Amino acid sequence: MKQLWQLFLAFAKVGVMTFGGGYAMIPILEREIVDNHGWATNEELMDYYAVGQCTPGVIAVNTATFIGYKTAGVPGGVIATLGVVFPSVVIITLIAGLITRFADIPAVKSAFAAVRVCVCVLIFNSVLKLWKGAVKDKAALVLFLAVFLLSVFFDISPIVFVLLCGAAGILFTKMGVRGK
Repeated sequence: MKQLWQLFLAFAKVGVMTFGGGYAMIPILEREIVDNHGWATNEELMDYYAVGQCTPGVIAVNTATFIGYKTAGVPGGVIATLGVVFPSVVIITLIAGLITRFADIPAVKSAFAAVRVCVCVLIFNSVLKLWKGAVKDKAALVLFLAVFLLSVFFDISPIVFVLLCGAAGILFTKMGVRGK
């Protein structure tokens, strides 16, 4: 029971501190899940995060469900999921009641614009951390550049990229390029 409560609180912290969506939550997830509780390694967290992006639903919810399930089975998955969505439900309910009255105030518009800038920086920092953990050799660099360029110039589903990169990783291993 104590572990379920810890899961709920940890993911409630993630939920209440995550502004800007899935990518912005990576540093908070690392601190809570990897550093504070040791429920996953950085590599496992990034794997859950990657799978969470490819499955239907919100990345934060999917990642919470995976980590909760790994930590405490089905009850852990349910509790972690409830923990990560609880703050959003409360905050959105409060904001929904107030936003229509204040949305057109110039100071509020400026505050939202400044928060978007902050979120961009948080996402950029997360990308740098992901880069350091993922692009460790020439094969990974080639995959990175290919996916980056294709995603910039073509409207291709992220699922296609993930499946193709997974297949490329298997092919690279069979060819002896990676996994030695």
